[in-house]
Amino acid sequence: MSLFKARDWWSTVLGEKEEFDQGCLCVADVDNSGQDKIIVGSYMGYLRIFNPRPVKPGDGVQAEDLLLEVQLREPVLQVEVGKFVSGTEGLHLAVLHCRRLCVYAVSETLGNVDHGNQYQIKLMYEHHLQRTACNMTYGPFGGVKGRDLICIQSMDGMLMLFEQESYAFGRFLPGFLLPGPLTYSSRTDSFITVSSSRQVESYKYQVLAFATDADGRQETVQQKLSSGKKLVVDWVLNIGEQALDICIVSFNQAVSSVFVLGERSLFCLKDNGQIRFMKKLDYSPSCFIPYCSVKEGTINTLVGNHSKMLYVYQDITLKWATQLPHVPVSVKVANLQGLKGVIVTLSDNGHLQCSYLGTDPSLFQAPRVESKEINYEEFNAEMKELQKIIKEATITQDILPQSEKHRDLIVTAEVSPDLDVESQAIDSEVKAEVVPSVTIKVTIQSKMTAQQPYLAVCIQAPLAVTCDRFTFNDLEPGSSETVVLSVFLKGNFPPSELEGNCVFSCNTPTDFADPSEEDQANVLGFQFLTGSKITLLASKTSQRYRIQSDQLEDLWLITKELTLRLEEHFKKQNCKDFACTFSGSVPLQEYFELIDRHFELRLNAEKFQELLSERAIQFRAIERRLLTRFKDKTPAPLQHLDTLLEGTFREVIALADAAEENQANMFQAFTKLKSATHLVIMLISLWQKLNADQVAIMEATFLPLAEDTQELGWEETVDSAISFLLRTCLSKSSKEQALSLSSQLSMPKDTSRLKKNISLFCDRLAKGGRLSLSTEAATQQATVVPGGCATIPESDLEERAVVPGSTAVFSSHKHTAKQKSSPEIIFGKKCFFQGHSALDVCLISKAFSQKNDVSSAQRKSLLATKYSNLLLHESRSCF
Repeated sequence: MSLFKARDWWSTVLGEKEEFDQGCLCVADVDNSGQDKIIVGSYMGYLRIFNPRPVKPGDGVQAEDLLLEVQLREPVLQVEVGKFVSGTEGLHLAVLHCRRLCVYAVSETLGNVDHGNQYQIKLMYEHHLQRTACNMTYGPFGGVKGRDLICIQSMDGMLMLFEQESYAFGRFLPGFLLPGPLTYSSRTDSFITVSSSRQVESYKYQVLAFATDADGRQETVQQKLSSGKKLVVDWVLNIGEQALDICIVSFNQAVSSVFVLGERSLFCLKDNGQIRFMKKLDYSPSCFIPYCSVKEGTINTLVGNHSKMLYVYQDITLKWATQLPHVPVSVKVANLQGLKGVIVTLSDNGHLQCSYLGTDPSLFQAPRVESKEINYEEFNAEMKELQKIIKEATITQDILPQSEKHRDLIVTAEVSPDLDVESQAIDSEVKAEVVPSVTIKVTIQSKMTAQQPYLAVCIQAPLAVTCDRFTFNDLEPGSSETVVLSVFLKGNFPPSELEGNCVFSCNTPTDFADPSEEDQANVLGFQFLTGSKITLLASKTSQRYRIQSDQLEDLWLITKELTLRLEEHFKKQNCKDFACTFSGSVPLQEYFELIDRHFELRLNAEKFQELLSERAIQFRAIERRLLTRFKDKTPAPLQHLDTLLEGTFREVIALADAAEENQANMFQAFTKLKSATHLVIMLISLWQKLNADQVAIMEATFLPLAEDTQELGWEETVDSAISFLLRTCLSKSSKEQALSLSSQLSMPKDTSRLKKNISLFCDRLAKGGRLSLSTEAATQQATVVPGGCATIPESDLEERAVVPGSTAVFSSHKHTAKQKSSPEIIFGKKCFFQGHSALDVCLISKAFSQKNDVSSAQRKSLLATKYSNLLLHESRSCF
């Protein structure tokens, strides 16, 4: 800890609960008055301009110090000042938003009263960005005189260059993964950045200008054959660590240099990428800025760290160390009110301070201790009160509210929190030494006479149970029955769902039934029994979770479990502002690969069926000829018919084995496709913030079949359902509504139409389309669809729904993770929790019995069933 603290010259705290980062601070003469101003933007969309004028050092902010405060419509990522408007060399303010670049003119209006002058901003022009921005840099690109051009780096690695009011071109950086710091060197006319490979890379502006255009991420055949040079890097330097910031230094008395602040090092490079010097740091830096040194040939550098310290280096020599009252995320050097070298720092929570370096220590003096007698009785009373509050807070209460109405039949499923000591798995196909199992205890409590009681346990493959059917003697009022079973993984691939149903049915003496009621770590790794590996990462600095895996389908279970556990966690804390969102791109390319794989296996099944039919016909023809020869009274040579019969028989057996293997592969591919479909539905619902009814429509659209067959396959069913939505609630015009769908459901020749419709479906949702089965949509459907099919009102469907017996639903809870495409899930609150073992299966039970006013979960299920039946009815009967 430094003996000397930074001397406070002027300071203020900006807003309440606002967030700031590296690009939110800028110091420049923004109003062209000849004096530096402090410009600050925040992630809450506020833009502020300060002109500090303290009466004496250490004074707080005065009302006249704030020249301008305006709230913009979007978060401010970065602010810069330069010659951004054509026809003038005056300085203007550039503000970078996520999807917009705005350039403002800041002007001062003379006041007529004692309140002083007024400042205002005027929008000169703006650019709407097609891609999400990360950061920007500016300068006289290409050696232009008297004006500055702007270069914006997007989150997917595209450099978008703007020549003031017009868009110039865009280029994708080669080998891009994540965006890094970006700056421009006017001396070499180059853009310098640090890639995810931990390499400092330099690209010439001329090379960018003459490289192949990058209007789209996908490179078509015409782009490959068209004219244009490949984007080639000018020079590369491997620094072996991620970079926090890059600065270009070009002072008269110093050599032009490139400064790079790494996670543990400070690098100084020449213009050609060679290292001038390097300084290893024994702390974690947060920001830095090089500035002019009084000693010729050297450069001074200010480096802030996460320990609230600010260090001054002359090249690699430490010259001064001082303490700040906050952790700086950005630091600048300014000339304010004639005082040169003022250090301006900004923290992530909005602490803005102007300070200078001094030698008068601020020593702490302990206050005089006042003697006071201790009142032990008062302390004991307070201790008892606190212990009472703690005891009441730790009492476990039921999560679900108790039903006011008496239940005649209750079915509960209790899942053991631990795996079975001795595995109960039987006939498992998993290639592992031990296949774990978990015990489930199902209890039926009856307060009425139940005749012929029957319990069925249903679970989706590849999961299996040791016993799935139970029969009991008649239950008398007040009696109960308990059964114990075990769940284990039978197939050698991950399941698409971790949910199962316990369905109990019985006969009652009458024809009526009562209605029913309704430790912290930032990375976890999991490995399925089938071998797939998944990783779950939680960001240390932002509210993001990243799930990675080699296969897309493996993401589903972990993503679902993560959202469930976070919702349960914040529900227990009574947090009402918690929300889950998804900000990445939907992985449609990987999803389409699974669709193509499944469809390819369906085509193979058809080919095997045709070949088996041909060989069977040939086998029967040979049999008939052999029988004719054997029945002939005059023996005749067989002419190798027996050999041909044996060869045909072997071909039939081989084809049958191949068809059986293909059928098993197709079932596995369909399970993977269902897993990926669940994931895509969840990502789209989080992306577009869909409600429960809209999610139910999507599930009925993309998951219409429990099993896949050759007669009615997933591809044609989903294609028909999506086409129906695109021509009804997602239609753009009446012409689309007037188009008729296919006359029948049949296996398509390829999946191009299906993939096109899925992409169009996502695009319509992104542009504001909403899924609906309202009265207006139903009227449009009845008008458009041939045959005049009318939809079933939701109220009628709910009245007709009868739930026999009572149902208990249980779901497996498990941690998992991912690695190929890396979607990011952002949550409303930051939370870390202690993960469990990858083999630990935790099941929760939820009991349902009959009721007239169905719960939200049942209503969602009924809506999905209604929509699925509606689509099948229209596709089979109406056309």
